[in-house]
Amino acid sequence: MEIASLIQSAWDARENAYAPYSKFAVGAALLTGDGRVFTGCNVENLSYGLTICAERVAIGSAVAAGMKNLTMLAVVADTDVPVSPCGACRQVMAEFGIERVFLANRMQTIEFELSDLLPRAAAGILNRAE
Repeated sequence: MEIASLIQSAWDARENAYAPYSKFAVGAALLTGDGRVFTGCNVENLSYGLTICAERVAIGSAVAAGMKNLTMLAVVADTDVPVSPCGACRQVMAEFGIERVFLANRMQTIEFELSDLLPRAAAGILNRAE
């Protein structure tokens, strides 16, 4: 799959965002090892701590469908610079070994490796040997 197609899938998912409080809509698209794409959008809640980020919605959808081999993720939003995943999303990406992450706005796309976004993720809070 082309990166542009994955990013477009994220923009399409963003259209379904439920963001009545922040008005900040985010979309994500996740590619699996067998070429399937799972999408997600942010889902806000009045109790803001219960808000679910687009990245975790996409990952949860893939896992619910039985997928564990997750290869790359695109995250999009209408921002001045490409949007960046929160710490919780970065840790969930690490749990499933999503190595390539594309962050995009309407003007540019930046590619990261997960190790750039979350150093020593494999050690986790237990400080395991990597």
